[in-house]
Amino acid sequence: MDILVDENIPLMSVKQLQQMGHNVLDIRGTADEGISDELLWNKACQEKRLLITTDRGFAHYRNMKHHGLLIVSLRRPNRLKIDERVIEAMKLFSPEQWQGLLVVMRDKAMSTWRRGK
Repeated sequence: MDILVDENIPLMSVKQLQQMGHNVLDIRGTADEGISDELLWNKACQEKRLLITTDRGFAHYRNMKHHGLLIVSLRRPNRLKIDERVIEAMKLFSPEQWQGLLVVMRDKAMSTWRRGK
């Protein structure tokens, strides 16, 4: 699956996703690092990638056409907790299921929202 990770996703998650066979684009250390949410969203959509972030602001894009959005929203985030929730979510859904799906992973709960046709 093609994935775009925001710079707030730990490198350990990027490596694990790659080991799981995903094509992961990490904007950290590239010219795109620090771009606006809108530009990041557009990049994910144009490249048909699932976007993984900890930025809850992306939830307002849920009704737009997209290839999946995973938001990790924790009370006291750290790289280990973020990684755990990212990998858990990725194991729950197949690449086909991510199309138009918003998943919000919280500390002990998960919410999903499917974009209407």
